Amino acid sequence: MLNTQPSIAPVGAMPKARPSRPPLIDVEGIAMIWLRDMTRLWRQRSRLVGGIVRALVWLFALGFGLRRSIVPIAGLSYEQFVFPGIIAMTIIFTALQSAISIIWDREFGFLKEVMVAPTSRSTLILGKCLGGATSSTLQAAIMLVFAPIASVRLTTLNVLEVFVAMFVTALALTSLGIVIAARMTDFEGFGTLQNFITLPLYLFSGAVFPIRGAPVWLQVVLYINPLTYGVNAIRGALLGYGAAEIPLDLALLGVFTVIMLSVAILITRREV
Repeated sequence: MLNTQPSIAPVGAMPKARPSRPPLIDVEGIAMIWLRDMTRLWRQRSRLVGGIVRALVWLFALGFGLRRSIVPIAGLSYEQFVFPGIIAMTIIFTALQSAISIIWDREFGFLKEVMVAPTSRSTLILGKCLGGATSSTLQAAIMLVFAPIASVRLTTLNVLEVFVAMFVTALALTSLGIVIAARMTDFEGFGTLQNFITLPLYLFSGAVFPIRGAPVWLQVVLYINPLTYGVNAIRGALLGYGAAEIPLDLALLGVFTVIMLSVAILITRREV
């Protein structure tokens, strides 16, 4: 005969506590991941040297090699016009390259340790994005030392403005790199895809030629490219060219960053 009497818990017995959900944003965890990426950058100084040399080669090849072949743009010499684009090139190369650390961490088990830790996926993604953006901004900031070579005048105000523009641009491009790296499992595949993405993003961003006057179909391509808004913001901060559009450029980059981070978090939730 079945016992239909309700079971009575022993006196003093406490109900089992439900496991608490990890906070959506773990500031301490984000800081730990960010500091780890900063330490890695400091130990890999060759990345800094390589990025500076690459940017200088492009500056001399484009800015000084073509300046006599191109008429001044809005009163700016070509080396002045292209200098913000060289800064943007430094950002896109370093931002996408920083995302490769996700593949490295997956290969050597660190990513799995973070995944099983009592912290949310957003902590990992935000920490990686802030680390990559900080690294890219620092490397791009070094290029400001060479601004006098391109006849670009620096003031306290425009340096502060360009730092904001560089960091927001770096956030957007790092988040794009994280989305790509989150689905990759080998370094070779990421490197091939990075090269395939980097040059088109750079060349079709208005970094080397003005958007105004371009064919309509090309303007559509330019305005789809997120780097276009980063180049515009950096150029506006440094040279005053299109400065009125800086708030809109930064706002659009912010929206793009939020979308990319959301996609990256959804992808990492499927990780085992």
